[in-house]
Amino acid sequence: MKNVKFSYVRPTHYNFHKLANPNLPLIQDYISHPTATTLSYALQHYISSDTPSHGQKIHTHVIKTGFKSNTNVSIKLLILYLKCGCLSYARQMFDELPQRTLSAYNYLIGGYLRKGLAQESISLARRLILDGQRPDGFTISMILKASSSICGGYNVVVDRNLVSVVHGQILRSNVESDDVLYTALIDSYVKSERVSCARKVFNLMIEKNVICSTSMISGYMNQGCVEDAEEIFEKTVEKDIVVFNAMIEGYSRSAETAEKGLEFYVEMQRVGFRPNLSTFASVIGACSVLATFEIGQQVQCQLLKSEFVAHVKIGSALIDMHSKCGRIEDARRIFDHMPEKNVFSWSSLIDGYGKNGKPNEALELFNRMQDCSVEPNSVTFLGALSACGHAGLVSKGREIFESMERDYSLTPGMEHYACMVDLLGRAGSLNLAWDFVMGMPQKPNSDVWAALLSSCNLHGNLEMANIAAHELFKLNAEGRPGAYVALSNTLAASGKWNVVSEVREIMKSRGISKDTGSSWVGTESSL
Repeated sequence: MKNVKFSYVRPTHYNFHKLANPNLPLIQDYISHPTATTLSYALQHYISSDTPSHGQKIHTHVIKTGFKSNTNVSIKLLILYLKCGCLSYARQMFDELPQRTLSAYNYLIGGYLRKGLAQESISLARRLILDGQRPDGFTISMILKASSSICGGYNVVVDRNLVSVVHGQILRSNVESDDVLYTALIDSYVKSERVSCARKVFNLMIEKNVICSTSMISGYMNQGCVEDAEEIFEKTVEKDIVVFNAMIEGYSRSAETAEKGLEFYVEMQRVGFRPNLSTFASVIGACSVLATFEIGQQVQCQLLKSEFVAHVKIGSALIDMHSKCGRIEDARRIFDHMPEKNVFSWSSLIDGYGKNGKPNEALELFNRMQDCSVEPNSVTFLGALSACGHAGLVSKGREIFESMERDYSLTPGMEHYACMVDLLGRAGSLNLAWDFVMGMPQKPNSDVWAALLSSCNLHGNLEMANIAAHELFKLNAEGRPGAYVALSNTLAASGKWNVVSEVREIMKSRGISKDTGSSWVGTESSL
């Protein structure tokens, strides 16, 4: 690292404050004749103050007088620069240390972590071990956070292997396990989608804290293990609003459990917890899944009395709810009155217009979004492509699809490919849809084949339907009852009744029945 030159401007007079201890001399007195002890006191004064940057003049004075810092003073300077947000200066102090202690490593690893520089913190931890230092519980908890947390607003990719390596290091080095370390380890396992490993660590804890319980609940809910999440919740002795929010958010993801989310919302308030931003966002999500506008209205009335009503996250959730309840005009009204909009707000309304039979409005909003310099994400593109499918705009759909990678460096997912196949197939361009599937850079998944089969059924192409159904059943033989129905209908339309009977016998033998028709209708329940 290049040496940093500190400039020095001689002040006309010193204006330092006295330390809290009145028996100590003024700071200017003991930096005029610096010793390691007096400099440490002076630096600690500024480290603990609201204006740590003023302490940098002490370093300037040290350089000016030629005082040779010892390890303690250098570490104090390192901490001072971390408090000032000067990470590069802190790193220079670390590199110039005559002896790098574990505490110096821990301070700098923590500094990198707070800035969202996870890779740098992990690299420094590796260097710590190579230097012969033995990491303590604090070091290990920071490494775990670096491997799996969102630090300083930056998304850090979870390293599944690193979590196991660190866990092994804990066991080998006999590091004393405390709540902080257990919590970090559980959180890392959950975020790396290894909930069973997290549960083993959780079971080792004598006293389960609410933070670990919340992590376990979130992990189980993410994997659809609702009963396991409920078990953890019931065993959590001291519940807080965060653990309630984890349950409500998990329930709100599925129509089968969303009603329980509403029940928990009521129960949470009954036991004295006031809903916060996350609570409202999750319960509105539950209303969206159930399309229960009446309950959604009650939640919205509560929101109007809270400080969260103007938050962009709440506005986006309300747009989604109103759209799914078929009230697209209300969704647009909310959108227009939002003081702040983000990509999720735009995407929710674009998707809502498409699903409410207004593809032209969806595409108009998609164009306006780009004119407003809001960069679309993969969800935005999915809504725009779906709108093109409903409107039969093949060329526009192709243009939008191609712009994903070309203009925004977004790699299309399988859902985008399936949407394009559906767009081409609906328009009757089955050969183009087939060529599109054959030209995919990845192996088509069941959604892509299902989209092609649906189009073949729509246009009565028996030969292509047979191929699509064969590929689909190879990937997902029992999870696609609609595919069997589509194939059966195509065969029936072609007069292949003997084959229709065979397909229906297969469905019967595998316990597959035609899905019952349903629609989004609000229930009469209320909060």
